Amino acid sequence: MKLRSLVPLLLFLGLVAMLAVGLGLDPRELPSPLVRRPAPPFTLARLDAPGGQFGLDDMRGRVWLLNVWASWCVACRVEHPVLLRAAREGRIAIVGLDYKDEDSAAREWLARLGNPYIATVLDPRGKLGIDYGVYGVPETFLIDAQGVIRYKHVGPVTQDVLDNILIPRAREALNEP
Repeated sequence: MKLRSLVPLLLFLGLVAMLAVGLGLDPRELPSPLVRRPAPPFTLARLDAPGGQFGLDDMRGRVWLLNVWASWCVACRVEHPVLLRAAREGRIAIVGLDYKDEDSAAREWLARLGNPYIATVLDPRGKLGIDYGVYGVPETFLIDAQGVIRYKHVGPVTQDVLDNILIPRAREALNEP
């Protein structure tokens, strides 16, 4: 009889424990099954060099960021000055993936706001985004010299994220065999 009366209390305490754990998680941290795995290969048309192509193999031997962005993305505008500063200071190579965007709008956006990317590739239908598990824009992937994804950042890259997460992890990737 006493056991039956404890069941609702135990269920309630279990729900409270799960809620407490859930509230402690960062909603911007979406786990990616690709971290520590080879980055999906790609060769796509370039936005910044019409008629040209650029792909994962072009970055072999370098630690770099793949920044998924779009001209229609408000949060991308927020992170843009941080990326420009990082590029200008030569802190890390950044490749842009223009996601589900109009080429002309993307070109105009970069011409107006500045271009932090060593290359920008086009993903008008979001196929590469699907391969990378993109939930939305902006998202940024840290890829090592062997083409392995080391980290995925969801949301705008802030100066804090760049200085305290991306750059230190890039240095780690450079120092590992």
